[in-house]
Amino acid sequence: MKARAPRLAAISLYPVKSTAAREVDRAHIGRYGLVGDREWMVVDGDGREATARELPALLHVMASSWATGGPEGVDLRLDAPGVPGLELTCPGGDDREVQLFGESLVASLAGAHADAWLRRAVGRDDVSLVWCAAPEDRRVAFGSGLTGYAAFQDESAVSLVSAASIAQVNEWIGDPQPLPASRFRANLLIDGVEPFAEDVWGAVRIGDAELPVAGPVARCVMTTIDPLTLSRGKEPIRTLARHRRWDGKTWIAVHLLVDRPGLIAVGDVVEVEPGSGAAPNAVMR
Repeated sequence: MKARAPRLAAISLYPVKSTAAREVDRAHIGRYGLVGDREWMVVDGDGREATARELPALLHVMASSWATGGPEGVDLRLDAPGVPGLELTCPGGDDREVQLFGESLVASLAGAHADAWLRRAVGRDDVSLVWCAAPEDRRVAFGSGLTGYAAFQDESAVSLVSAASIAQVNEWIGDPQPLPASRFRANLLIDGVEPFAEDVWGAVRIGDAELPVAGPVARCVMTTIDPLTLSRGKEPIRTLARHRRWDGKTWIAVHLLVDRPGLIAVGDVVEVEPGSGAAPNAVMR
């Protein structure tokens, strides 16, 4: 029997970095990532990124835009428990230098009304909201030699993980309540492949888009925060450290860059171009 072709099982956008996931049925992948994904970011009083690592309450902020089916004519809508919703347009003119994991970028200030809303929602009085007005100024590079662009994503324009990889991690953990795919905060969830097949892919074609695989994703403590209860635990980092540790880090999912922008939709066939090498020898399965 012919093997079933891999398919795109889910698309997730995060309009503001570190806020709740927004699942959509279709999306446009532009030169700088999925349109509507991590185009906004929270910074602290020194202009450094403030993420759910330090501010777990961000995971309870629901951000939406026209790209996620939000209100027409609204660039960003913010909702959070106990706080009236706020609608914003993309700012222009008032810029400041911000830091994203030590990298200096220029961003546009959302304004005092947005900052006041955000401070009330997350309970911290020194945070501000900024917009990535010039993603073309942020070039990302990988050890593989590939380069591309990104907005406020950690390292690459798009991230991808397979359902089978997550299922394998959950099998290793052995908890009767498995971790959901949302813990891993990837943009694209792929079904119909073996666990960690994505480790050795060279590129994927989904819908109209062509996306080179730049390398694996190193995981951080954000994956240990329950997005519903905001409680912290040891999984999946503890288990990944036993099975998926090399170069002093733990790994699951892959970074994608954008060779050809295009439309994608849940259910699309995923065409895989094999990579030139194997996964790192230190991977233990």
